[in-house]
Amino acid sequence: MTTRESEIRSITRLALPVVFTQLGVVGMQIVDMVMIGGVLGPGALSQVVAGSTWAFGVLIVGIGVVMGIDPIVAQAHGAGKGDRAGLALQQGVVLAVAAGAVVSVAWWFAEPVLLAAGQDPEVAAGGADYCRAQAFSTVPFLIFMTMRHYLQGRTLVRPALLVIVLANLANVFFNWVFIYGHLGVPSLGVAGAGIATGLTRVFMMLALLGMIVTAGLHREAWVPWSRASFELRGLGAVLSNGIPVALHIGLEIWAFNFTTLWAGQLGAVDDTSHGIAAHGIVLKMCAFTFMMPLGISVAASTRVGNLVGAGDLDGAQRSAWTSIGLGGFVMMCASAAFLLFREQLPAIFIDVDDLSGPAVIALAAGILPIAAAFQVSDGLQVVACGVLRGMGTTRPAAVINFVGYYLLMLPLTAWLAFDWGLGLGLRGIWWGLTAGLVSVAVLFVAWIAVRGPSKAARRM
Repeated sequence: MTTRESEIRSITRLALPVVFTQLGVVGMQIVDMVMIGGVLGPGALSQVVAGSTWAFGVLIVGIGVVMGIDPIVAQAHGAGKGDRAGLALQQGVVLAVAAGAVVSVAWWFAEPVLLAAGQDPEVAAGGADYCRAQAFSTVPFLIFMTMRHYLQGRTLVRPALLVIVLANLANVFFNWVFIYGHLGVPSLGVAGAGIATGLTRVFMMLALLGMIVTAGLHREAWVPWSRASFELRGLGAVLSNGIPVALHIGLEIWAFNFTTLWAGQLGAVDDTSHGIAAHGIVLKMCAFTFMMPLGISVAASTRVGNLVGAGDLDGAQRSAWTSIGLGGFVMMCASAAFLLFREQLPAIFIDVDDLSGPAVIALAAGILPIAAAFQVSDGLQVVACGVLRGMGTTRPAAVINFVGYYLLMLPLTAWLAFDWGLGLGLRGIWWGLTAGLVSVAVLFVAWIAVRGPSKAARRM
């Protein structure tokens, strides 16, 4: 077996459980959309899309903050410093509680935010109900994410997969109870979907915590809680990694959220009031395929971090390029699926017998080939981000995303979409997304080529 083949096996072994875990996470969101849109129609689906746009746009900042433990845990594990990894977990939990509280408060302001963004009042009200109903789950979810990244940094990726499998089953049950009204619970519709999502997140935290404690997954990387867990210097070390990650991921998510809100304003252009529903359907399909290179990105972060921590910088560089190549390959397959099944995939989300169903499906099918055009670029850029996290070099990602998304993509997208520009409607939005993702991918790959892991200094 060649060195390259061995590296592919190492990355694949790490990536596959993470890929299935990520697919399970976004699968829960898809189930929510199907159970809402398939029964309650495009109007209710638009409310969920709008609400989740604000909810996830805020939550991603908290997720980025706790991901600041990634390089610390991975490099500590590679260097055999289990106590440092355990302390990083505790510091991540402290930050998860603080960030979760802030996110929860922000979700209560969903309605005025959505109204200010030009959304239909009914859509804004329903979206706000969706956010408020799950506000209790922000802290548990961020603690779950902290524990998950702690385990991933130590190459323990299967426990989170098992939890996600169980969580998907729980989510379907909770949706059945609270959306449709069963077991003595009234039918709560969109708000019920929010409650179900929140309960599922609490279940995820408790299940992973129980697994860690009962199986002793923390024993080789743990220290007792102490003042060190709360010291500002230690928390600052996590934040110094996490804030750039939050900015990097946030800049990307917020850019996509802008396009979702713009899709809600395109009724006059597309002669339909459900542009946001069609946009949300295709965006969720892109999120699903994105989970595959995201899993490879997590594996790359862990693998590169372990090798940097062990002092094998040439091996880290080889791992970086192998991971990037794998990310591009899997997204070529996703692109082919979008092209081959562009008529069938949107129909999963909407009842074709609904009055507006065929129009929404046709809109979604029309933009899927454009979404196919940027799949490879999306895969390359997210894996490159994982490489940077493994190196402990997170700041360049935020700069690259700002340039690609805010200086190029959003201005171009607005000009392509609205009638004061070319007036291409949803197609204009998706061509703008394509241009942004291609530019970001080029910048990330160029950065790895010039400043990759082989030139990194070990950071502990």
